Amino acid sequence: MPGVVSGSLADTVIYVCEHNEQGALGLVINRPTDLSLVELLSRIEVDVENRADLASTSVYFGGPVQMDRGFVLHDSDKAYTSSLEVGDLTLTTSRDVLQDVAQGQGPVHMLVTLGYAGWGAGQLESEMADNAWLSIKATHEILFSTPVGERYDRALALLGISPFTLTGAAGHA
Repeated sequence: MPGVVSGSLADTVIYVCEHNEQGALGLVINRPTDLSLVELLSRIEVDVENRADLASTSVYFGGPVQMDRGFVLHDSDKAYTSSLEVGDLTLTTSRDVLQDVAQGQGPVHMLVTLGYAGWGAGQLESEMADNAWLSIKATHEILFSTPVGERYDRALALLGISPFTLTGAAGHA
């Protein structure tokens, strides 16, 4: 929410991958970095076979925690070494998914991020009670089909809200 969440998480759309009594983990889905997927694959020494499309695929800022660690949110059509089922999607942190992507055998829909957004036990609930965040049910359209610059506005539109009507001041009824 404007004026409530500041810094690297201001105006972000975060897909919450895990939320339990120990805390929450999410990925920012609307902050592309200047790093392309082909550049990332080269840095981690994964050979890319004739995949010019990967040069235009952005790697995203997933959040301010462990920014040197990669996360791939993707369709659940194949199991990888280190994966967590997240509804009908999968969050993978192992290299094998990127090797498949480089060979043209990876998931059809995916977001690759560096870092994640994390909350300790009860922290996200407290921030939501303070109106710092709005919550919607995730859609494949926003995650994988909506242009990155429109994801924030489209997510708000699902709640019937325009970003111009938001304020940092809020009350509790």
